[in-house]
Amino acid sequence: MAELPVPEAMRIAIVDDEQDMRQSISQWLALSGFETETFGSAEDALRVIGPGYPGIVVSDIRMPGMDGMVFLKKLMALDSALPVILITGHGDVPMAVEAMRIGAYDFMEKPFNPDRMTDLAKRASETRRLTLDNRTLRRELSDGTALVRMLIGASPVMERLRED
Repeated sequence: MAELPVPEAMRIAIVDDEQDMRQSISQWLALSGFETETFGSAEDALRVIGPGYPGIVVSDIRMPGMDGMVFLKKLMALDSALPVILITGHGDVPMAVEAMRIGAYDFMEKPFNPDRMTDLAKRASETRRLTLDNRTLRRELSDGTALVRMLIGASPVMERLRED
C-alpha cells in the first residue's frame, strides 16, 4: 500500500494533561511533516478549535477537568466532521465502542505504535481536507462566486454580468 503524503496546511491539535506525552506525540508528528499545536487541557483546546478547524484532534481520554469523552461530545457539537483520534492508557472495549458511537475517528491504546499514529493522522487529515474543500465548493456554488470566476472576457456585457 502506498504511503499517504501529509495534506498541506493540516494541523494537529494534541490534547493531553501529561506534558511528556504531548511533547512526544508532537515531536513524532512534526518529524512526519505535520504542523502541531499542543494543549494541556480540553478547556484550553476549545478556546482555539471551532467549526472549520483546519486540521484534526488527538486527545487523551483521562484528563482532569473535562475528560476526553466530554471533549469529544463538545467537538462533535461544534463540527461533526472533525476527525478526533482518542488515546488512552486505560482503554476497554465498551469505552472504545462509546467513543466511536459519539463520533471519534479512531481509538488507540497507550503505548501505541508511532507509525500507526502517523498513518491514522495522515488518513484523518486527508478526510478533513476533503471535508473542508467540499464545504468551500458548496459555499461558492450557493453564493454564485464560482460561476462569476468562470466568466471569461472583458467586454462591457461580460463586465455587467460580473457586477450583477
